[in-house]
Amino acid sequence: MDPLLHSLLTKFIRRGSVSFTTANGIKFTCGDGTGDPVHVRFVTAEAERKIMLNPELALGEAFMDGTFVVERGTIADALAILMDQPTVLPRWAKVRWFARYLIRHLTQFNWRGRSRNNVAHHYDLDGRLYSLFLDADKQYSCAYFETLETNLDDAQLAKKRHLAAKLLIGRGHRVLDIGCGWGGLGLYLAEMIGADVTGVTLSTEQLQVSNARAAEKNLTESARFLLQDYRDIEGPFDRIVSVGMFEHVGVDYYDTFFKRCAQLLTDDGIMMLHSIGRSEGPDVTNPWIAKYIFPGGYIPALSEVLPSIERAGLLVCDIEILRLHYAETLKAWRERFMARREEAVQLYDERFARMWEFYLAASEMSFRKQNLMNFQVQLTRRQGVVPMTRDYIPHEEAKLRGVEQRSRPRLKIAGE
Repeated sequence: MDPLLHSLLTKFIRRGSVSFTTANGIKFTCGDGTGDPVHVRFVTAEAERKIMLNPELALGEAFMDGTFVVERGTIADALAILMDQPTVLPRWAKVRWFARYLIRHLTQFNWRGRSRNNVAHHYDLDGRLYSLFLDADKQYSCAYFETLETNLDDAQLAKKRHLAAKLLIGRGHRVLDIGCGWGGLGLYLAEMIGADVTGVTLSTEQLQVSNARAAEKNLTESARFLLQDYRDIEGPFDRIVSVGMFEHVGVDYYDTFFKRCAQLLTDDGIMMLHSIGRSEGPDVTNPWIAKYIFPGGYIPALSEVLPSIERAGLLVCDIEILRLHYAETLKAWRERFMARREEAVQLYDERFARMWEFYLAASEMSFRKQNLMNFQVQLTRRQGVVPMTRDYIPHEEAKLRGVEQRSRPRLKIAGE
């Protein structure tokens, strides 16, 4: 077992420096010696066998079970090296990848009932878990870092402002937020602009929080949140926005999604789609992510999305690629989570905390070391709805900054 493990890992790891200790106590080092060294240990021979046979699934499972241990560095450090190799997958894992690609349509066939179950798996967890690492507004999607020094809360506010600017929303505009999360974006549009917002989600936990937040802000007349599938909502709407939801639609439902949006959008309406994307071609969902984190989820390539937009009769007015913004978002989430990791253990258990640690680290390195990105696609039903140049975006953002400043509560002197 040890010679085979040594041979396979040496052929795969060409960059960085990873020292391995096998279950039998044999030690060897792989890589070119660059960067900070990482030391890892296999606790059992079974973990070695499973990782050799199915590394994409078994590595995360072994870390969760405590049978793959990082003794020097962190799992994020180890993944930064493993996911930065000349080949994305070890040669021996490519057969399994091809098999997964052949059945990917079955795993992403997200009819209504399956969509609800998939959402509940991830988003109906104890709400206190997300409070451990998200910003104050509970934005669970890629932030917009205007500078690398921007903190997470400001970057998430900048994301909402950036989207609102592209949507050119006016007071009284009817806005549909598909996949509204905990309501942060919808409440921002209602509070800062005076829009009439309808948010839809399939998460009962998110629904309760969103409506409670609307009531707390006295916005229930202008921001309402529904437990409803996007396929069943009634329109029309002047604006449609969807942030971090499209990854759950599934490739066989892209036509359905965009045709429904086209039906719901007014003739002079604007839609913004914000999603994780692949800079390369179609692929499959990582099996560990599909099993433990996002069942039914898939990150699309633009080449898979644009044909469905065209078939729906929508016009692409603007596409912006956000490079590394999600890497910085995930880094902030991971650091916040690790600072409060023991609270996650108390909410669930040690295995769950290791699972979440692996999820955040692997996701960050997918953006930092591989070719994931975020795209924002602006859509309309006809020409001439948005300005000819992008100059209006910073102008609209400046206006929104002024509104944000005026809406902040006045600081009080103690005793007032």
